[in-house]
Amino acid sequence: MTETKFRTEQPPMVLRTSPALEMDDDQLFEFCRINREWRIERNAEGELEVMVPTGGETSNRNFKLVVQLGIWTDRDGTRVAFESNGGFILPNGAMRSPDASWARRERLANLTAEQKQRFLPLCPDFVIELRSPSDPLTPLEARMREYLENGARLGWLIDPEERKVQVHRPGGPPEVLDRSDRLSGDPELPGFVLDLRSIWRPGF
Repeated sequence: MTETKFRTEQPPMVLRTSPALEMDDDQLFEFCRINREWRIERNAEGELEVMVPTGGETSNRNFKLVVQLGIWTDRDGTRVAFESNGGFILPNGAMRSPDASWARRERLANLTAEQKQRFLPLCPDFVIELRSPSDPLTPLEARMREYLENGARLGWLIDPEERKVQVHRPGGPPEVLDRSDRLSGDPELPGFVLDLRSIWRPGF
């Protein structure tokens, strides 16, 4: 039976606050905390981006991603993993919340206890973005470039509808994998292999 694909692209709503309102990182954290029903990010220009909530299938797929990454991270022990609610202040001033990510433990050890309670002031070493049916592709590709420009060593842009993965590394164009069943994180994530079969098929 042929799968029916539903793609209704909806870019994030952009709130331009400058110069009427300027928020530092702490104020942004508090703003997001009191508006926790929204998923809010900030771009490098200081504009706030309000994301469209994901549907059930995308939420289920993202859960499977986080579970696989979390199991490997706990076994590896040298890194810390994060899910999509974690915010990171990148060196360019943007605040981003990748769908899944991890950072080396020694980098986090340099943060104060207060910093660990707020948006982390660093770019993750590894990021995953999962494209939902409402996500335009071009902004996601720009986001992956932003991660690399701010220090990420590896990024995966996963498109379940097309069953494609863009593998982003510094210094070159992304590698596109089409309909692969497994995705290796070597050498950046030694021993981590993502089972894509469970991502391609929603769990309900």
